[in-house]
Amino acid sequence: MILAGDVGGTKCNLALFSEKAGMLTSVFKQRFASKDFAQFDLIVREFSLQAAPHLTTERVRAAGFGVAGPVINNQVRATNLPWTVDAAVLASELNLPDVVLMNDLGATGHSIEYLAPEEYCILNPGQPEHGGTRALLAAGTGLGQSILVWDGARYRVVPSEGGHSDFAPHTEQQIELLRYMRRRYPQVSWELILSGRGFRTLHEFLNPSVIHHSFEDPGMDPAPEITRLGLSKECPVCADTLDLWTAIYGAEAGNLALKVLALGGVYVAGGIAVKIIEKIKDGTFFEAFRDKWKFESLLSNIPVSVVLNESAPLLGAAYEALASLPR
Repeated sequence: MILAGDVGGTKCNLALFSEKAGMLTSVFKQRFASKDFAQFDLIVREFSLQAAPHLTTERVRAAGFGVAGPVINNQVRATNLPWTVDAAVLASELNLPDVVLMNDLGATGHSIEYLAPEEYCILNPGQPEHGGTRALLAAGTGLGQSILVWDGARYRVVPSEGGHSDFAPHTEQQIELLRYMRRRYPQVSWELILSGRGFRTLHEFLNPSVIHHSFEDPGMDPAPEITRLGLSKECPVCADTLDLWTAIYGAEAGNLALKVLALGGVYVAGGIAVKIIEKIKDGTFFEAFRDKWKFESLLSNIPVSVVLNESAPLLGAAYEALASLPR
Protein backbone atom coordinates (compact mmCIF):
# COMPACT_ATOMS: atom_id res chain seq x y z
CA MET A 1 0.00 0.00 0.00
CA ILE A 2 1.04 3.59 -0.68
CA LEU A 3 -0.10 6.47 1.54
CA ALA A 4 -0.46 9.90 -0.03
CA GLY A 5 -1.62 13.29 1.18
CA ASP A 6 -2.61 16.65 -0.29
CA VAL A 7 -2.02 19.18 2.49
CA GLY A 8 -3.64 22.59 2.04
CA GLY A 9 -4.63 25.61 4.08
CA THR A 10 -8.32 24.68 4.07
CA LYS A 11 -8.37 20.90 3.88
CA CYS A 12 -6.12 17.86 3.92
CA ASN A 13 -6.97 14.87 1.74
CA LEU A 14 -5.30 11.56 2.55
CA ALA A 15 -5.64 8.31 0.65
CA LEU A 16 -4.40 4.74 0.49
CA PHE A 17 -3.44 3.34 -2.91
CA SER A 18 -2.90 -0.25 -3.95
CA GLU A 19 -0.25 -0.97 -6.59
CA LYS A 20 -0.31 -3.48 -9.43
CA ALA A 21 2.22 -3.56 -12.26
CA GLY A 22 3.26 0.02 -11.51
CA MET A 23 -0.28 1.43 -11.60
CA LEU A 24 -2.02 2.82 -8.52
CA THR A 25 -5.67 2.56 -7.52
CA SER A 26 -7.27 4.45 -4.64
CA VAL A 27 -8.82 2.13 -2.05
CA PHE A 28 -9.62 4.53 0.81
CA LYS A 29 -9.76 8.32 1.03
CA GLN A 30 -10.58 10.77 3.81
CA ARG A 31 -10.86 14.56 3.99
CA PHE A 32 -9.93 16.57 7.10
CA ALA A 33 -10.47 20.24 7.93
CA SER A 34 -6.96 21.66 8.43
CA LYS A 35 -8.02 24.15 11.11
CA ASP A 36 -9.23 21.31 13.36
CA PHE A 37 -5.68 20.02 13.99
CA ALA A 38 -2.67 21.61 15.69
CA GLN A 39 -0.17 19.67 13.53
CA PHE A 40 -0.31 17.56 10.40
CA ASP A 41 1.10 14.42 12.06
CA LEU A 42 -2.09 14.34 14.18
CA ILE A 43 -4.09 14.04 10.97
CA VAL A 44 -1.84 11.21 9.80
CA ARG A 45 -2.41 9.44 13.11
CA GLU A 46 -6.20 9.86 12.84
CA PHE A 47 -6.19 8.66 9.23
CA SER A 48 -4.10 5.59 10.13
CA LEU A 49 -6.76 4.55 12.66
CA GLN A 50 -9.55 4.97 10.11
CA ALA A 51 -7.60 3.21 7.36
CA ALA A 52 -6.64 0.17 9.45
CA PRO A 53 -9.54 -2.04 8.19
CA HIS A 54 -8.35 -1.49 4.60
CA LEU A 55 -4.80 -2.68 5.30
CA THR A 56 -5.62 -6.18 6.65
CA THR A 57 -2.51 -8.25 5.78
CA GLU A 58 -0.78 -5.44 3.87
CA ARG A 59 1.23 -2.55 5.22
CA VAL A 60 2.12 0.94 4.07
CA ARG A 61 5.36 0.60 2.08
CA ALA A 62 5.88 4.26 1.20
CA ALA A 63 4.30 7.64 1.81
CA GLY A 64 4.33 10.94 -0.07
CA PHE A 65 2.78 14.29 0.82
CA GLY A 66 2.25 17.42 -1.22
CA VAL A 67 2.24 20.46 1.07
CA ALA A 68 1.39 24.09 0.34
CA GLY A 69 4.77 25.70 0.97
CA PRO A 70 8.47 25.38 0.06
CA VAL A 71 10.30 22.17 1.02
CA ILE A 72 13.58 23.05 2.77
CA ASN A 73 15.72 20.39 4.50
CA ASN A 74 12.84 17.92 4.30
CA GLN A 75 10.53 20.27 6.17
CA VAL A 76 7.71 22.55 5.08
CA ARG A 77 6.54 25.58 6.99
CA ALA A 78 2.99 25.62 5.69
CA THR A 79 2.17 28.91 3.95
CA ASN A 80 -1.39 29.35 5.20
CA LEU A 81 -1.24 27.30 8.43
CA PRO A 82 0.76 27.49 11.70
CA TRP A 83 2.30 24.10 10.95
CA THR A 84 5.72 22.67 10.28
CA VAL A 85 5.46 19.41 8.35
CA ASP A 86 8.58 17.35 9.07
CA ALA A 87 9.45 14.24 7.03
CA ALA A 88 11.37 12.68 9.95
CA VAL A 89 8.39 13.06 12.32
CA LEU A 90 6.04 11.54 9.75
CA ALA A 91 8.44 8.66 9.05
CA SER A 92 8.51 7.89 12.78
CA GLU A 93 4.72 8.09 13.02
CA LEU A 94 4.32 5.69 10.08
CA ASN A 95 7.25 3.44 10.96
CA LEU A 96 8.91 4.03 7.57
CA PRO A 97 12.59 4.64 6.78
CA ASP A 98 11.68 7.92 5.09
CA VAL A 99 8.78 9.94 3.71
CA VAL A 100 8.67 11.92 0.44
CA LEU A 101 7.76 15.58 0.91
CA MET A 102 7.04 17.86 -2.03
CA ASN A 103 5.33 21.15 -2.76
CA ASP A 104 1.60 20.72 -3.42
CA LEU A 105 1.98 21.93 -7.00
CA GLY A 106 4.85 19.51 -7.41
CA ALA A 107 2.47 16.73 -6.42
CA THR A 108 -0.03 17.92 -9.05
CA GLY A 109 2.77 18.09 -11.61
CA HIS A 110 3.66 14.45 -11.00
CA SER A 111 0.05 13.47 -11.76
CA ILE A 112 -0.06 14.97 -15.28
CA GLU A 113 1.18 11.82 -17.00
CA TYR A 114 -1.33 9.61 -15.18
CA LEU A 115 -4.58 11.49 -15.73
CA ALA A 116 -7.07 10.28 -18.34
CA PRO A 117 -8.03 12.54 -21.30
CA GLU A 118 -11.51 13.09 -19.83
CA GLU A 119 -9.89 14.52 -16.69
CA TYR A 120 -8.83 17.59 -18.67
CA CYS A 121 -10.78 20.47 -20.16
CA ILE A 122 -8.90 21.77 -23.22
CA LEU A 123 -8.99 25.57 -23.48
CA ASN A 124 -6.56 25.67 -26.40
CA PRO A 125 -5.26 22.57 -28.21
CA GLY A 126 -2.20 24.40 -29.51
CA GLN A 127 0.80 22.59 -30.95
CA PRO A 128 2.75 21.00 -28.08
CA GLU A 129 6.49 20.54 -28.51
CA HIS A 130 7.70 17.06 -27.53
CA GLY A 131 9.73 17.40 -24.36
CA GLY A 132 8.88 21.09 -24.14
CA THR A 133 8.82 22.77 -20.74
CA ARG A 134 5.42 22.80 -19.06
CA ALA A 135 3.92 25.35 -16.67
CA LEU A 136 1.43 24.61 -13.92
CA LEU A 137 -0.57 26.99 -11.75
CA ALA A 138 -3.42 26.45 -9.33
CA ALA A 139 -5.63 28.92 -7.49
CA GLY A 140 -7.36 27.75 -4.33
CA THR A 141 -6.66 28.82 -0.73
CA GLY A 142 -3.47 30.27 -2.21
CA LEU A 143 -1.87 30.47 -5.66
CA GLY A 144 0.63 27.73 -6.47
CA GLN A 145 2.98 27.71 -9.44
CA SER A 146 5.39 25.10 -10.73
CA ILE A 147 7.55 24.22 -13.74
CA LEU A 148 7.93 20.80 -15.36
CA VAL A 149 11.20 20.16 -17.22
CA TRP A 150 11.92 17.14 -19.45
CA ASP A 151 15.13 15.30 -18.50
CA GLY A 152 15.18 12.98 -21.49
CA ALA A 153 13.20 10.24 -19.74
CA ARG A 154 10.47 11.97 -17.77
CA TYR A 155 9.30 15.34 -16.51
CA ARG A 156 10.98 16.68 -13.38
CA VAL A 157 9.06 19.17 -11.26
CA VAL A 158 10.79 22.43 -10.33
CA PRO A 159 9.02 24.07 -7.35
CA SER A 160 8.22 27.76 -7.26
CA GLU A 161 6.70 30.36 -4.95
CA GLY A 162 5.77 32.62 -7.85
CA GLY A 163 2.29 33.18 -6.45
CA HIS A 164 3.87 35.50 -3.89
CA SER A 165 5.59 37.68 -6.49
CA ASP A 166 4.25 41.18 -7.20
CA PHE A 167 0.94 41.61 -9.00
CA ALA A 168 1.42 43.26 -12.41
CA PRO A 169 -1.70 45.08 -13.64
CA HIS A 170 -2.60 44.54 -17.29
CA THR A 171 -5.28 47.21 -17.90
CA GLU A 172 -6.21 50.68 -16.65
CA GLN A 173 -8.82 49.10 -14.40
CA GLN A 174 -6.21 46.76 -12.93
CA ILE A 175 -3.87 49.72 -12.32
CA GLU A 176 -6.66 51.24 -10.21
CA LEU A 177 -7.08 47.88 -8.47
CA LEU A 178 -3.37 47.89 -7.57
CA ARG A 179 -3.69 51.40 -6.10
CA TYR A 180 -6.76 50.28 -4.14
CA MET A 181 -4.99 47.21 -2.74
CA ARG A 182 -1.79 49.08 -1.88
CA ARG A 183 -3.84 51.08 0.62
CA ARG A 184 -4.67 47.78 2.36
CA TYR A 185 -1.52 45.66 2.07
CA PRO A 186 2.25 46.26 2.33
CA GLN A 187 2.72 44.03 -0.76
CA VAL A 188 0.17 43.17 -3.42
CA SER A 189 0.96 39.65 -4.58
CA TRP A 190 -0.78 37.58 -7.22
CA GLU A 191 -2.04 35.30 -4.45
CA LEU A 192 -3.98 38.10 -2.75
CA ILE A 193 -6.15 38.23 -5.88
CA LEU A 194 -5.90 34.76 -7.40
CA SER A 195 -7.20 32.80 -4.42
CA GLY A 196 -10.54 32.37 -2.72
CA ARG A 197 -10.14 35.54 -0.68
CA GLY A 198 -9.53 37.56 -3.83
CA PHE A 199 -13.20 37.44 -4.88
CA ARG A 200 -14.41 39.65 -2.04
CA THR A 201 -11.52 42.08 -2.55
CA LEU A 202 -12.43 42.50 -6.22
CA HIS A 203 -16.13 42.77 -5.42
CA GLU A 204 -15.51 45.56 -2.89
CA PHE A 205 -13.18 47.30 -5.34
CA LEU A 206 -15.84 47.26 -8.06
CA ASN A 207 -18.76 48.32 -5.85
CA PRO A 208 -18.41 48.55 -2.04
CA SER A 209 -22.10 49.47 -1.67
CA VAL A 210 -23.30 45.97 -2.66
CA ILE A 211 -23.11 43.70 0.38
CA HIS A 212 -24.07 40.03 0.38
CA HIS A 213 -25.10 37.79 3.26
CA SER A 214 -21.71 36.06 3.45
CA PHE A 215 -19.93 39.43 3.87
CA GLU A 216 -21.65 40.02 7.22
CA ASP A 217 -20.68 36.70 8.80
CA PRO A 218 -16.96 36.52 9.69
CA GLY A 219 -17.20 32.71 9.78
CA MET A 220 -18.35 32.45 6.16
CA ASP A 221 -16.27 32.38 2.98
CA PRO A 222 -17.80 34.89 0.51
CA ALA A 223 -16.20 33.26 -2.56
CA PRO A 224 -18.88 30.56 -3.13
CA GLU A 225 -21.71 33.13 -2.96
CA ILE A 226 -19.93 35.59 -5.26
CA THR A 227 -19.07 32.93 -7.85
CA ARG A 228 -22.56 31.42 -7.73
CA LEU A 229 -24.26 34.79 -8.22
CA GLY A 230 -21.70 35.70 -10.87
CA LEU A 231 -22.17 32.53 -12.90
CA SER A 232 -25.98 32.90 -12.79
CA LYS A 233 -25.67 36.67 -13.44
CA GLU A 234 -28.13 37.32 -10.61
CA CYS A 235 -25.77 40.00 -9.32
CA PRO A 236 -24.08 42.24 -11.94
CA VAL A 237 -21.26 43.12 -9.53
CA CYS A 238 -20.57 39.42 -8.92
CA ALA A 239 -20.56 38.81 -12.69
CA ASP A 240 -18.07 41.66 -13.15
CA THR A 241 -15.98 40.28 -10.27
CA LEU A 242 -15.84 36.89 -11.96
CA ASP A 243 -14.87 38.50 -15.28
CA LEU A 244 -12.05 40.50 -13.69
CA TRP A 245 -10.76 37.58 -11.60
CA THR A 246 -10.71 35.25 -14.62
CA ALA A 247 -8.96 37.80 -16.83
CA ILE A 248 -6.25 38.35 -14.19
CA TYR A 249 -5.82 34.58 -13.85
CA GLY A 250 -5.41 34.22 -17.61
CA ALA A 251 -2.91 37.08 -17.75
CA GLU A 252 -0.73 35.54 -15.03
CA ALA A 253 -0.91 32.13 -16.74
CA GLY A 254 0.40 33.85 -19.87
CA ASN A 255 3.16 35.53 -17.85
CA LEU A 256 4.28 32.17 -16.49
CA ALA A 257 4.15 30.62 -19.97
CA LEU A 258 6.49 33.35 -21.26
CA LYS A 259 8.87 33.18 -18.30
CA VAL A 260 9.51 29.44 -18.70
CA LEU A 261 8.71 29.25 -22.46
CA ALA A 262 6.09 26.56 -21.81
CA LEU A 263 6.02 25.03 -25.29
CA GLY A 264 4.96 21.72 -23.75
CA GLY A 265 1.75 23.26 -22.44
CA VAL A 266 0.17 25.15 -19.57
CA TYR A 267 -1.93 23.31 -16.99
CA VAL A 268 -4.44 25.06 -14.75
CA ALA A 269 -5.30 23.12 -11.58
CA GLY A 270 -6.84 23.88 -8.19
CA GLY A 271 -10.37 23.84 -6.89
CA ILE A 272 -11.50 27.26 -8.11
CA ALA A 273 -11.06 26.59 -11.84
CA VAL A 274 -13.16 23.43 -11.58
CA LYS A 275 -15.94 25.26 -9.71
CA ILE A 276 -16.12 28.08 -12.28
CA ILE A 277 -15.21 25.99 -15.33
CA GLU A 278 -17.99 27.49 -17.48
CA LYS A 279 -16.49 30.94 -16.94
CA ILE A 280 -12.96 29.65 -17.57
CA LYS A 281 -14.19 28.17 -20.87
CA ASP A 282 -15.97 31.30 -22.19
CA GLY A 283 -12.82 32.86 -23.70
CA THR A 284 -12.05 35.46 -21.01
CA PHE A 285 -9.16 33.42 -19.60
CA PHE A 286 -7.51 32.54 -22.91
CA GLU A 287 -7.88 36.03 -24.40
CA ALA A 288 -5.99 37.47 -21.42
CA PHE A 289 -3.50 34.59 -21.62
CA ARG A 290 -2.41 35.36 -25.17
CA ASP A 291 -2.68 39.17 -25.03
CA LYS A 292 1.10 39.75 -24.93
CA TRP A 293 1.69 42.08 -27.90
CA LYS A 294 4.52 40.63 -30.02
CA PHE A 295 4.15 37.17 -28.46
CA GLU A 296 0.45 36.68 -29.13
CA SER A 297 1.17 34.26 -31.97
CA LEU A 298 3.54 32.17 -29.84
CA LEU A 299 1.07 31.98 -26.96
CA SER A 300 -1.79 31.10 -29.33
CA ASN A 301 0.12 27.89 -30.17
CA ILE A 302 0.69 26.82 -26.56
CA PRO A 303 -1.72 24.12 -25.34
CA VAL A 304 -3.75 25.19 -22.30
CA SER A 305 -5.71 22.66 -20.24
CA VAL A 306 -7.65 22.68 -16.98
CA VAL A 307 -7.13 19.70 -14.66
CA LEU A 308 -10.63 18.57 -13.68
CA ASN A 309 -9.60 15.86 -11.22
CA GLU A 310 -9.30 17.59 -7.84
CA SER A 311 -7.53 14.49 -6.49
CA ALA A 312 -4.61 15.02 -8.88
CA PRO A 313 -2.22 16.12 -6.08
CA LEU A 314 -2.99 12.90 -4.17
CA LEU A 315 -2.28 10.81 -7.24
CA GLY A 316 0.99 12.62 -7.97
CA ALA A 317 2.18 12.33 -4.38
CA ALA A 318 1.38 8.61 -4.43
CA TYR A 319 3.36 8.00 -7.64
CA GLU A 320 6.36 9.89 -6.24
CA ALA A 321 6.21 7.77 -3.10
CA LEU A 322 6.07 4.64 -5.27
CA ALA A 323 9.09 5.86 -7.25
CA SER A 324 11.07 6.18 -4.01
CA LEU A 325 10.91 2.43 -3.32
CA PRO A 326 13.94 0.31 -4.20
CA ARG A 327 13.63 -1.38 -7.60
